Amino acid sequence: MKIGVLTAPWSNRPLEEVLDYLAASGLEAVEIGTGNYPGNGHCNPFALNKSAAKRKAFMKAIESRGLILSALSCHGNPLHPSKTFAKKSHQVHRETVQLAQQLGLDCVINFSGLPGGSPTDKVPNWITAPWPEDQLTALEYQWKEVAIPYWKEENRFADAHGVNICFEMHPNFLVYNPETLLKLRKHCGDRMCANFDPSHLFWQGISVPSAIRCLGGDVIKHFHAKDSRVDPINVAVNGVLDTKHYGDEINRSWIFRTVGYGHDYAVWKDIISELRLVGYDHVLSIEHEDSLMSAAEGFLKAVAFLKQVVIAAKPGPMTWA
Repeated sequence: MKIGVLTAPWSNRPLEEVLDYLAASGLEAVEIGTGNYPGNGHCNPFALNKSAAKRKAFMKAIESRGLILSALSCHGNPLHPSKTFAKKSHQVHRETVQLAQQLGLDCVINFSGLPGGSPTDKVPNWITAPWPEDQLTALEYQWKEVAIPYWKEENRFADAHGVNICFEMHPNFLVYNPETLLKLRKHCGDRMCANFDPSHLFWQGISVPSAIRCLGGDVIKHFHAKDSRVDPINVAVNGVLDTKHYGDEINRSWIFRTVGYGHDYAVWKDIISELRLVGYDHVLSIEHEDSLMSAAEGFLKAVAFLKQVVIAAKPGPMTWA
């Protein structure tokens, strides 16, 4: 396994300057946003798809520093009830899949998206309970009428380009846990894979090693190294569902943390070992979203922590067996 990072926190700085900094920090890989929520400050797929020279310069900037490109990320919502929003997310997604193929990359990261609860809704609607009865009616509409037809077509498109669509299981989207990801994969095709991010699972009460075992190496194609901490005092009063701003840390039930500040070495060693057990041997890509630390401090602490838990080499012969 290699340690990498999503470059979005430094998107206001030139790519080559950021790559110098990351390489000097001991990293081996980068994940780069191509638009939608991550922005495209370091990679504009519309421009790169039109120019072989620009693609060559882009890859040279990465590889000349001893780094690899682990994934292109275009997290958006192509199922949004706003046709304008959905169209933009879709266009960036398609351009990113095409760019991935041209760069020899097989991993594009996205969200599953979230529709409204009916054809007349104007905002997305995340259904979290089966009652009142109209909730299940809305959920059936979201899956059967919107998500499955859309992602079936995108599975065909991705397959034609040799690319896996790696969904981040994220609350407030249709795919938010292993069950919903496997449902989408069952109905739409084997190009529906996972960018496994533990931070969104921890606060839902999901055992991360169990989720890794459930999905397995055929589904998990990329991994985000991000943590979260559940506040036992606030959860004891209000539970884990929380709509307070992420900046209201002291009152929230949970917040995102740099790896090691939500769960200790023992937990992360189990996670890395489980990844090895299911055959994952790609990148642990740091995603900095810790509001208690600067991007620089959170990133450097994450690198130091992951170096203590990563399993980098192939296992040797079992001389004891």
